[in-house]
Amino acid sequence: MDRVLYIDLTKKRFWVERRADLFERYIGGTGVAIQLLKENCSDGVDPLSPDNPIIFAVGPLTGVFPMASKTIAMFKSPHTGNLGESHAGGRSAIAIRMAGYGAIVIKGASASPIYVSIHGDKVFFRDASALWGMRSAFTVGRIIRENERGAGLRTIMRIGRAGERLVSYACVTTETYRHFGRLGLGAVFGSKKLKAVVVAGKRSIPVSNKRGYRELYDEIYKSAVESPVMKKYHDLGTPENVLPLNKFGGLPTRNLKEASFEEAEKISGERFARDYLGRRLACSHCPVGCIHIAALREPYEDEPYFYKTSMISYDYEPIYALGSMIGGSDPEGLLKLMDKIETLGLDAMTTGVVLAWATEAQEKGLISEEDTMGIKLSWGDYPSYISFVDLIVNAPNDFFKAVARGVEYASDIYGGKDFALAFGGNEMPGYHTGPGAHIGFLMGSRHSHLDCAGYSLDQKVLVKERLSPCEIAKRLLDEERWRQILSSLAICFFARGIYKPNVVCRALSLVGFEFSEDDLRRIGAEIHKAKYRFKIDNGFSLKTIRIPKRILETSSPIGMLDERAIREALDCVWREVV
Repeated sequence: MDRVLYIDLTKKRFWVERRADLFERYIGGTGVAIQLLKENCSDGVDPLSPDNPIIFAVGPLTGVFPMASKTIAMFKSPHTGNLGESHAGGRSAIAIRMAGYGAIVIKGASASPIYVSIHGDKVFFRDASALWGMRSAFTVGRIIRENERGAGLRTIMRIGRAGERLVSYACVTTETYRHFGRLGLGAVFGSKKLKAVVVAGKRSIPVSNKRGYRELYDEIYKSAVESPVMKKYHDLGTPENVLPLNKFGGLPTRNLKEASFEEAEKISGERFARDYLGRRLACSHCPVGCIHIAALREPYEDEPYFYKTSMISYDYEPIYALGSMIGGSDPEGLLKLMDKIETLGLDAMTTGVVLAWATEAQEKGLISEEDTMGIKLSWGDYPSYISFVDLIVNAPNDFFKAVARGVEYASDIYGGKDFALAFGGNEMPGYHTGPGAHIGFLMGSRHSHLDCAGYSLDQKVLVKERLSPCEIAKRLLDEERWRQILSSLAICFFARGIYKPNVVCRALSLVGFEFSEDDLRRIGAEIHKAKYRFKIDNGFSLKTIRIPKRILETSSPIGMLDERAIREALDCVWREVV
């Protein structure tokens, strides 16, 4: 676990360092990644310069216990200008561990397009000129897969044209259906002329106490396959959340003009499972299989009796962002838009919020059809949205260059700041459940719903009892700090109810780490402060963060939100992290 692979793209060289100092203190994953980022990224670095490193890190339970299946990517975000952190499932974590590394640090930039191929102790710098500019990220993955030889578990992490064109919310696709989605890792790849990273390995991981290992493994596995929550994720996937959130009044609709969607059933998990589900997939070493793939059959224009079938991954967040958020209820239109976004290599959540802002801005006369190159946007008009997305990547005029940087930037230029739904520069996730959700988006180190699950606090606690702003902040802060431990172990957050502190201590003991529950909570707080220190050193402050006015205008299930209470909660967090 303590081997860190360093790759210099400028000089086309690589080396390995032993970093037991980091792994023994910060465990792995997020804890090690933030330290490596701080070591290799100076304050004030341009996120699109060669000096912005890419860090990949995995955890000590990866390849050993179920659902320790995430790879942590850390970088300086070109989208927000501060901390970039994104997690992806698939095979990437297992491949990195089987290749013999706990972390990979990619520095510098190539003068011409390349991809990096890591086969255990060997690293190859391959010419990617023929892949650069290729229309589809899917095609890029297929070509690399067919040309890269070697046994073992393999991952192919690659960008589409959005990353090449430096769209600030471009993603990195891995294993076709998983992503490092948010905060613009794809643009960082593009700035380095890095088309893809291939990792393959075939090591095994020894365990000293085999009996204790088997007992705990079976316990975790049984908890996963028998859990009602995990059964829900297997049967319907995260889209199961569409109807409950809609009924609760927490489903953002038409750029959060409303919080429930009259046609939610048409884009629900139940509807997709009944009419479009083609197959289910699982990340490596996961028994749940929450990845749901839709099979969309479309006739060829010239051959009406011949059909093509597209396989499109769908989850709750893309359905919210490309469904209710833009007033869309046609499941086939939604899938076609999702497929376009996947092909180009954009983050679906950010793109959906951009489309929603642009629709309302045009509705209000802030932008014209001349700005949008003749496209008239209206809620739920999927053909127009598909054309618009192509132009985000091609950026043929100043307007599309602006929206290629997100709603925070575009609204600075064209107006509509009150309904530009970004938190710390990162576009809104699919939850308008109450103050917990929005305080969480604002204070979270990634400005993500996965930071501290404020939506869960809204539904489980705040709907029944009233907490003061500082009490809300404390609960969210405690949750986020514990999540630093889970992400340092590279545990999928869906398994957070299984990997409770006592289970984590037992699992770590079996792989050579002796920590008490108090130790873990202390380490989690230390990692969280390190992440906030990086943000602060790069100009971030909760004192000046913008609260989107729209969240105060649309009633949530907890009632109308109070800006003063939100500010009070943020002040409480700020005192803790500074």
